[in-house]
Amino acid sequence: MDQKEYLKRYMRYLKLECGYSANTQAAYQHDLLFLFHFLEDQGKTVTEVKLADLETFAAGLHDQGIGPRSQGRILSGVRSFYRFLLLEGDVKDDPTELLPWPTIGEHLPEYLTTEEVDQLEASIDLSKWEGQRNKAIIETLFSCGLRVSELVNLKISDIYFDEKFIRVLGKGNKERLVPISDEAIKQVNLWFVDRRQMKIKEGEEDYVFLNRRGHHLTRTMILIMIKRQAVAAGITKTISPHTLRHSFATALLKGGADLRAIQMLLGHERLETTEIYTHMEVSDLRREILEHFPRNIKKKGKM
Repeated sequence: MDQKEYLKRYMRYLKLECGYSANTQAAYQHDLLFLFHFLEDQGKTVTEVKLADLETFAAGLHDQGIGPRSQGRILSGVRSFYRFLLLEGDVKDDPTELLPWPTIGEHLPEYLTTEEVDQLEASIDLSKWEGQRNKAIIETLFSCGLRVSELVNLKISDIYFDEKFIRVLGKGNKERLVPISDEAIKQVNLWFVDRRQMKIKEGEEDYVFLNRRGHHLTRTMILIMIKRQAVAAGITKTISPHTLRHSFATALLKGGADLRAIQMLLGHERLETTEIYTHMEVSDLRREILEHFPRNIKKKGKM
């Protein structure tokens, strides 16, 4: 079987088994072509690859001037491909299992503390028609850890108020159930009081969050709203809707939640994606030690 046939089967797997979008499939294919071109130069097939070959391949990515993050993305795609081949019985062992990952500089996402989220919500002018809607949006993003794309597509029929769950359609059209807090339920119900007074466009009746013309919101609208609200709240951090998702995950980790539980709530396919929050926790601990550990305090006093 030649490489084109392996690639064709893998693309079919990503589409039918994983439910990935056409754009995601294209991204995986693009990254795999780096490997295929390398193997052609080496005169090897995908099933003959050993760890040493992949180490040479990874070093070649660096030599081509490809940055660490892009290297990591490409190698992640290669790892996914070989797990597929292992699953299909095309290879007996996964050659990527011990492949070292490129070193990526520590770039941790910004997040808000619970107090800062309260500060953000407190700055909302509830006398404006959109005030309660915006408060419900911020609370739902923070309490449920939703992607902004998931929030704009949230339907009334997706909210189970009595059971305190919402049904979320995430990446790859994968559904997951996420608990919704009492506070978020309260704010959404208060928004529904205003929403009932609106003239809603045909076909938009089931969307939770609407603009003044009765259409469901866009991601850009929510991004602009949150940035403006951060300025009004005096928050100097650079934030976006995704910041509230990070804040949700960080708050859970600080509260002692299991990393795999956080992975399920966020809808991450790979645990490695969720593990960034452990790095955030370590970063916070380091800061606390530097600021509050007695010996560090003494040293600061002598300076």
